[in-house]
Amino acid sequence: MKILLICLQLLLFIAIAPFLSGLITKIKNNIRMRKGQSILQPYYNLGKLFFKEEVVSRTASWIFRAAPFVVLGSVLTAALMIPVFIFSSPLHKAGDFLALVFILALGRFFLALAALDTGSSFGGMGASREMFISSLVEPALCLVVFSLSLQYGSTDLSLPGANYGLSVSSLAAAVTLFLIALAETSRIPVDNQETHLELTMVHEAMVLEYSGRSLAFMELAAQIKQMVMFFLIAQVVFPAAWPGLGNLWQFIIWILWYPARIIIIAGLVAFVEVSVAKMRLFRVADFLGFAFVLGIISVICAILGV
Repeated sequence: MKILLICLQLLLFIAIAPFLSGLITKIKNNIRMRKGQSILQPYYNLGKLFFKEEVVSRTASWIFRAAPFVVLGSVLTAALMIPVFIFSSPLHKAGDFLALVFILALGRFFLALAALDTGSSFGGMGASREMFISSLVEPALCLVVFSLSLQYGSTDLSLPGANYGLSVSSLAAAVTLFLIALAETSRIPVDNQETHLELTMVHEAMVLEYSGRSLAFMELAAQIKQMVMFFLIAQVVFPAAWPGLGNLWQFIIWILWYPARIIIIAGLVAFVEVSVAKMRLFRVADFLGFAFVLGIISVICAILGV
């Protein structure tokens, strides 16, 4: 049963993550009064990349070739640590929220290392910017972990959904996670996925040397990571654990509410991207500093029990 659940959850993330990226793009285009691309365009892009030939720099080492597999493997492992269908995640005994933070950091480290490996000036620039941003993101994310652990008595990711109680602390933690998600998924105002201007790109600069199947792995990993962040937010403020088949009405409500909560978060991300402009790199410190302050407020509220 556990093996089946692991396979089902992996297939869910792999199958739905590109659709979620296409949905955000579609919502953004609708807000801008544009037709835009199809929601299924990310699938077409991945399929096209899988059948393209790879071009690898002669100066690249094994790190450059191994990085796509490490990055994709890290986000898939993180996806298995999140409870999706039931209260407990498939790998709940293998690690907790802190372990998830370190697993995501492992993928980020190899991505930055691969960007430096080819000796490209753009890759080095993107890697340095990514490390700068991650140095601001991870402390705020750790504060969210501490806040939830104080509120629920453990860093187990299954507890917020199993013991649901909306509080000031959980709301502040959810907002902090939302701001972190914008930075982690290369969204405006921190980064812009739609640009290839060398002075503004961060994530795109790190994968600029990749092509073919390796680039497809990198893109898929970024989309799955985005879905992981959305599920973390939903787990804090919109928990929807598996109700079982005993009550038909509860099962129908779960079927409707389960995707709706992720769509709500995707809509908020699209609205933020359309409503604000991209910040200068050194203004990102203020943005993520605000997330850090919200994390401190969440911890204080958890200590006070509110």
